[in-house]
Amino acid sequence: MDVAVESRPATTRIGFARKAKAYVALTKPRVVELLLVTTAPVMILAQGGLPSLWLVIATLIGGSLSAGSASAFNCYIDRDIDRLMKRTQKRPLVTGELSDREALVFAWVIGVASIAWLAVFTNWLAAALSLAAILVYVFVYTLWLKRRTEQNIVWGGIAGCFPVLIGWAAVTGSLTWAPVILFMVIFLWTPPHYWPLSMKYRDDYAAASVPMLAVVRGRTIVGLQVILYAWATVACSLLLIPVANMGVVYSVVAVAAGAWFIYESHHLYSQAIRHDTVTPMRVFHSSISYLTLLFIAVGVDPLLPF
Repeated sequence: MDVAVESRPATTRIGFARKAKAYVALTKPRVVELLLVTTAPVMILAQGGLPSLWLVIATLIGGSLSAGSASAFNCYIDRDIDRLMKRTQKRPLVTGELSDREALVFAWVIGVASIAWLAVFTNWLAAALSLAAILVYVFVYTLWLKRRTEQNIVWGGIAGCFPVLIGWAAVTGSLTWAPVILFMVIFLWTPPHYWPLSMKYRDDYAAASVPMLAVVRGRTIVGLQVILYAWATVACSLLLIPVANMGVVYSVVAVAAGAWFIYESHHLYSQAIRHDTVTPMRVFHSSISYLTLLFIAVGVDPLLPF
């Protein structure tokens, strides 16, 4: 897992607060936050009501450590290309706030801690799924696919789908079709979420020789792929209605928020084929709002009598 690139040496001693902030940045907290948004609602759905508060807290702590570990490994492995991309040049291994060794030790420690924590305070299935998520993100996405294929984010995005399985497993100790459908929702949602971002930072990825779809294909192709995956995401989300006996709240949100997500995807494609100035970040931000609304509905729906 080693890459022969040394961190930029720090010229001055870094204080405790700044060092702690650097460790937090290594975990990519915005990504962790989004993953946690999908975990707690699924636990409510699995319980059919409010699960134990301690179980929710324990699962979220374990999930945060797991996602943070995967992100820290990613920062360590990709520190060479992070130096070449403007959007990543403030990461702690690029700035020298953390050494390579500090980052690698941190990634291992919180990764092992996440598995042990979930095994002790939830169950072994949740712990095994946490381990699987880390391995997929590190080995399948970061080490294998990211620098080799335009489909990197499609299959590498599987790692981000595991929190729904972990949340369900923590409550029930098993898996059923409902969490599998939500797993597939996030799997299908990841490309139309991430590809618009890669359109905005196309030059960054090209400079780092990372073959994101926006780098190797024209924006029209990217726009079309975003549409197809957005439709597939919304269609998959509707499967949860009969499978999990979802009520009015989830049904309305899934249709309305899904329609908005699809509209934004079509708008991006329309800009691309008309050769207008494209605004891919509209789709990026709308995709986050869509997923957040959908999973809020997943958590609220079981608490209501209709």
